[in-house]
Amino acid sequence: MAAPSFSTMRKFFTKGEAQFPKRILHTKKFVKEEFESLVPEKLSFSWFGHSSVLLNIGDKIILIDPVFGKRASLFSLVGPKKFNYSNSYFIEQMPQIDAVLISHDHYDHLEYESILALKNKANKFYVALGVRGHLEKWGVAPEKIVELNHKIEGIQNHSLLVAPEKIVELNWWEEVAITHEIKLVFTPTCHFSGRGLLCRNQTLWGSWAIIGQKHKVFFSCDSGYFNVFKKVGENLGPFDLVFVENGQYNDDWASIHMNPEQSALAANELKAKAVVPIHWRKFSLSTHAWDEPVKRFLKASENYDYKVLTPMPGEIMIFPWTDTIEWWKF
Repeated sequence: MAAPSFSTMRKFFTKGEAQFPKRILHTKKFVKEEFESLVPEKLSFSWFGHSSVLLNIGDKIILIDPVFGKRASLFSLVGPKKFNYSNSYFIEQMPQIDAVLISHDHYDHLEYESILALKNKANKFYVALGVRGHLEKWGVAPEKIVELNHKIEGIQNHSLLVAPEKIVELNWWEEVAITHEIKLVFTPTCHFSGRGLLCRNQTLWGSWAIIGQKHKVFFSCDSGYFNVFKKVGENLGPFDLVFVENGQYNDDWASIHMNPEQSALAANELKAKAVVPIHWRKFSLSTHAWDEPVKRFLKASENYDYKVLTPMPGEIMIFPWTDTIEWWKF
């Protein structure tokens, strides 16, 4: 990761180009009972801004990269603060969670307060290699942790047993079953990890393929654009739904974050049927305007055949997908 240029740092600390919305952003009230009452075989989800997604696939409820606090920061009073939403979201509002997926240990993807709230609300945690240390330290059932065998052959192994441990770590291209009908494959991304300047890359980072009997979902998480997206699409796709990183980019860190045109291309290479651009709309972590990512993504996606979904945070989306509105214009 290259050091940011002086011009980038100047823009960042002088608030860049409309980095923050000047109004309260419209959101939907999330109703747990409504989410729980959905037809089990219907693929559905709700996005809460940035990268936090609640997914129902094969009647299993999966929460990905849950960050529901006020800041994406080590500190409660300093650091990137979330935008003003018309509705607030809390772990306590969520239904019982079958599986929590953690892509990597950055503060905008792994949050201490959210994990504490999930300790007794989530049945299992599936994390990048090394991330279990954070969860152990925070008291997530360390006595139940068992080492995962990191010797799975290939990415087409369908004979996996459901892992009995509370926290399951995965290396790149490893796969594990959530149930006998749903498996996870942890796939590579071009990014980095660390929760401080002196502890870089001591844990892994990656993306998630969630493969059920009827539907397939992909969660890209943070990444620079590289050739693995095409490999994932060819080996594990096509995907009914792809959540693709689309925000917090800058020319100085092109190797670790895609720009919107690259995100649109990656979604196409993943063989997406429908795409939700994420990693925007909640925190300002770069210098671009807060709504620039979605505008550029929509323009770039005109070249591809997939359907773009831009739900409001908290909105419950159900397959087959209906059209979403361009709410950021209002």
